[in-house]
Amino acid sequence: MTTGVRRRMGVEERRQQLIGVALELFSHRSPDEVSIDEIAAAAGISRPLVYHYFPGKLSLYEAALRRAADELALRFVEPREGPLGARLLRVMGRFFAFVDDHGPGFSALMRGGPAVGSSQTHAMIDEVRQAAYEQIVAHLGVSEPPARLELVVRSWVSLAESTALIWLDGRRIPRAELELQLVHDFAALAAVSAAYDAEMAALLVRILADEPADGPFGQLVGRLGVLAAGGIPDAVAGGGPEAPPVPR
Repeated sequence: MTTGVRRRMGVEERRQQLIGVALELFSHRSPDEVSIDEIAAAAGISRPLVYHYFPGKLSLYEAALRRAADELALRFVEPREGPLGARLLRVMGRFFAFVDDHGPGFSALMRGGPAVGSSQTHAMIDEVRQAAYEQIVAHLGVSEPPARLELVVRSWVSLAESTALIWLDGRRIPRAELELQLVHDFAALAAVSAAYDAEMAALLVRILADEPADGPFGQLVGRLGVLAAGGIPDAVAGGGPEAPPVPR
């Protein structure tokens, strides 16, 4: 028996509560390891009542993924003010904060988890990728991206995703370093494309014109300059940010 008065939830309120509970559990453990009994206990209801709102674990799992996908897509939303490098770095900070907080859930979303092969899961993943792509293109100020720019942005979104999945397996590289490296990766992909295409070259020149020397893109140019001069960049050599290059 229970004591006190328990407030009765409406149908949608209870559904949202169960989704939140499931997402929290899936965020810390593989969805395969979480049972309906655990979800029911965490929500303070009986197992049969869970099935009253969701026909099975898969449907609840997909609902939790839907919420996670919506939240992840929002991490790419950033005010279009200031240098692009700083904006991308803030985006990567929020993206990796989500990955860090929802490791197993992020892996399940991107790899399919128990819903692998589900058309709904694939659609959710595609929505996140498309939202990220559209946000980055908007930051570049391009209304109709040419083929090479689309290739660069989509490749970078895919790189961020795969990097995060690899990083979750041991977190062997400091998160802040990885966030900065991915911003540098974007600049590198754009630079390589610019070497082959005049339109991309013009876009890159416009981007770099607004970048401060101490910003993420400026730092990359400095590191590449050290390499070109035959030195070893600070991070590789283990020195501080202002340390001189180490000669070969």
